[in-house]
Amino acid sequence: MATDGTDQLLIDAYLDAIWMERGLSQNSLESYGRDLKIFTEWLKPQGVNLLNIERRHIQMFLSYRFEQGLSARTTARHLSCLRGFYGHFLRQKNIQEDPTALVDNPKIGRPLPKSLSEEDVEALLASPDVEDFLGLRDRTMLEVLYASGLRVTELVSLRLHEVNLRQGVVRVFGKGSKERLVPLGDEAMSWLDRYIKNSRPVLLKQVQSDVLFVSTRARQMARQTFWHRLKRHAKHAGINKPVSPHTLRHAFATHLLNHGADLRVVQLLLGHSDLSTTQIYTHVANSRMKALHAEHHPRG
Repeated sequence: MATDGTDQLLIDAYLDAIWMERGLSQNSLESYGRDLKIFTEWLKPQGVNLLNIERRHIQMFLSYRFEQGLSARTTARHLSCLRGFYGHFLRQKNIQEDPTALVDNPKIGRPLPKSLSEEDVEALLASPDVEDFLGLRDRTMLEVLYASGLRVTELVSLRLHEVNLRQGVVRVFGKGSKERLVPLGDEAMSWLDRYIKNSRPVLLKQVQSDVLFVSTRARQMARQTFWHRLKRHAKHAGINKPVSPHTLRHAFATHLLNHGADLRVVQLLLGHSDLSTTQIYTHVANSRMKALHAEHHPRG
């Protein structure tokens, strides 16, 4: 997608600035960049550039995106991106007024995270053929994901030295390069030990690498590759609901709360900086408890 040269320089300068200030991941930076390029392309027929717009342009753009069928949540994300962009250049005194200042946020509900039942998770974990070296790798990745609640990027980025099987923990570098230690549990550690001894050497093909989960090309696995492998195993397990790596992260949090875990402990394990982000899982857990009560209590 082509953008005006000046506008592209502004976008690049903004992305460099927020990378320095906030230490955002490459995925977040790419997402911001895409949103800003979409806005720049829309501006071209309007005859204005990024630093030469008015509030009405923001409102017209959001209406245009909404009419395209984008959800209120996605539209709100676009506005949040633009607020950050214009707030930055206002502080830099490149503009006199922030065109997003008086634009209302789209009203969005807060959907409950999609999760899997414990039975679904058991079926999913049992799906890979562990007699095959790729199946053993996939089973181990699923076990680690469910045992730790890692984000998919955190999972595929793991290095061998970041796993301590003796202590049963994994060292994770999450969003903003924040480090946390996450326990793995006996089951995940057992599969990791088996994978490292039996499957990883086959996948490496004598290539020297510290990547923990290795692709068939002896490299770090791409997130999309793991996603496709996961969907294949979910289909094989007979799970008919949408499944993604984040679904297992949701299941990790929800099942912990269902079994009495403290919310702040779950917050630390997930790597959430704000407790309010974790609190949504209490709604999932409460819904589950109400359903169990209705099903099993004599007066439910």
